[in-house]
Amino acid sequence: MTNPRGGAPVGHLGHLGPVEQAAVRLMRAWSNGPKALRQEIDVIRANLGHDRAETIRETVCQLCELCCRHGRRPLMCHQASCACLGADESCFAQFVANATEGRREDALLMATLLVRADCVLYLLAHAETLGRILSLYALRLSARPAVKPSTFH
Repeated sequence: MTNPRGGAPVGHLGHLGPVEQAAVRLMRAWSNGPKALRQEIDVIRANLGHDRAETIRETVCQLCELCCRHGRRPLMCHQASCACLGADESCFAQFVANATEGRREDALLMATLLVRADCVLYLLAHAETLGRILSLYALRLSARPAVKPSTFH
């Protein structure tokens, strides 16, 4: 069985950095509907608070809706529980990562793989916003003390 264009596995989600992983998880959640996105946002809300979580939700919705409305073709996502990373998901993750790290030219190049050229600047602004908050989220998660497994006697 062949994967539709953009859905072909190109890697593993676990090989991505925390911002990229979060971007892919949010993209998958958005594609699975409001309930799935709400569940993902609730986890973020517990770590970042209501306002930042809402900004993430709004930004992800805007990014994904722009990709659907102005996309070169329909974007393909793997299932939420899938460890594979699809080609479109990888492109989206790299787009957000480049935007987050201030590599605007690279981000714009990646954006042209997702949407028409006349939409890339608008897409970039949303990716920069998303990336900044996801970076903070990743920092908060990495600052948590490690939990030692319990031992049973």
